[in-house]
Amino acid sequence: MHILVNGAAQELHATDVSQALDALGYRQAVVATALNGVFVPADRRETTTLADGDALEILAPMQGG
Repeated sequence: MHILVNGAAQELHATDVSQALDALGYRQAVVATALNGVFVPADRRETTTLADGDALEILAPMQGG
């Protein structure tokens, strides 16, 4: 399946957001996710399915003040 991850084209064999994070190396990372501009909470990643052409954003928290 072809999706955009943080604006870059990716070919993934994932069917949901959780699988995509695993495939991209974010298995244990603390990140925020959005699919097609809609926030996806961590507890809904396994049930949020991906479709060809989707845009997944993965954001890591930043420290600072």
